[in-house]
Amino acid sequence: SRRAWPVRDARSLGRALRDYRVAAGLTQAQLSSIIGVDRSYLSELEGGKETEQLRRLFAAFKALELKLYLQKESGEPD
Repeated sequence: SRRAWPVRDARSLGRALRDYRVAAGLTQAQLSSIIGVDRSYLSELEGGKETEQLRRLFAAFKALELKLYLQKESGEPD
């Protein structure tokens, strides 16, 4: 797992989600149950499926010249 994971699109978001989930020792079924979504939806996200909402969100980031990074809340090294 990385300290801060750059997220540029749906694919990199999916890779980050998968990396952090695995580092947390959770299966897709466990995490999907925790967050209240179907496992298949989580699988699609981790696979980089681009939804219309994500496409618009990343387009806004790009238009505003913003970079998005994910980092563990604890701030502790991974």
